[in-house]
Amino acid sequence: MRFGVLSAIDWSLLVPSLILVIFSLATLFSISVSYFLSQLFYVLLSLVVFIIFSQVHYKAIHLYSLPIYIFSLLAFLFVLFIGFESRGAVRWIDILGFRLQFSEILKPFLIVSFASFLADRKNASFYSFILSLCFLFPIALFIFLQPDLGTAIVYILVVFATILVFGFRLRLFLGILGIFILLLPVFWQFLRDYQRYRILTFLRPEGDPLGTSYNGIQAMIAVGSGALFGKGLGQGTQSILRFLPERHTDFIFATICESFGFIGGLIVIFVFAFLLYRIYILYLSVDDSFRKTFCIAAFFLLLTQFFINVGMNIGLVPIVGITLPFVSYGGSSVLSSFILLGILSSFSYRLKNRETLEIR
Repeated sequence: MRFGVLSAIDWSLLVPSLILVIFSLATLFSISVSYFLSQLFYVLLSLVVFIIFSQVHYKAIHLYSLPIYIFSLLAFLFVLFIGFESRGAVRWIDILGFRLQFSEILKPFLIVSFASFLADRKNASFYSFILSLCFLFPIALFIFLQPDLGTAIVYILVVFATILVFGFRLRLFLGILGIFILLLPVFWQFLRDYQRYRILTFLRPEGDPLGTSYNGIQAMIAVGSGALFGKGLGQGTQSILRFLPERHTDFIFATICESFGFIGGLIVIFVFAFLLYRIYILYLSVDDSFRKTFCIAAFFLLLTQFFINVGMNIGLVPIVGITLPFVSYGGSSVLSSFILLGILSSFSYRLKNRETLEIR
């Protein structure tokens, strides 16, 4: 039984994620022992959940995709009405003393629903494209109302990237892009003041160096001050002396660069790239529409979060509050990432079983 569980694990997916977790735990330990212990608990819990999902047959996941989607929408409504408010946003639910962020935890489940939805479409028609937008709209709306602009952007980008790879015509996307550009003034009016300031200060960071631009400036200072080999764990001035806000969550990549230097940051990037490469290989290996579409969406989900988070840390994109998967502090984020990985591992396990049967 024990070896059966181990054989179901795709180590080419798990090992790189564990390397990222080690970077995370080492960095958190240098910042705060309480952060380290809390994250260690969630990592161990996430590994158990990963093993559980790696045992689940993908056909069962596909079968329950519609109830999963309905439950996810109800969960978002639940958060809006009775969720815990922090810093002006209602994103968290307290369950038995654990504070969970549903918009994070539900990411892999919504990808299951979307992959199942696309897999059931027989062709990439205009009608299917409109249905895809209808699928996306309530999710993005509920998350935007929390408000969580960053996560809403992630969902939108992942859905559009997935349906583009799925085979929808490029002109449909160009049409949607044109409509979006025309509606930008309307969209701007719905943004909160702090969201507008973040965008404006990204375009002109010197305009408010001690206010809205402060986080981004301090992150870039931390990245640059790490030089080639870093200052060492617990020696970073920006992170340890708390000049860098959210040094353990949104800006943990800057903390890693300050501690481990350019080399450390490069290792994190290469490990992440290898993980994405393994997901791409899995996409090429599976032969049914559901698993292929899920692999595409999972690939773009991790890539989008990685690009936005690292981009925030080095000043390439505006600060929108996106965590770095497997690395940022937070139980909801690490749990969500390992659930996603567990589902992918279950695909890989069924693939190995099929190959074994074919050889026999």
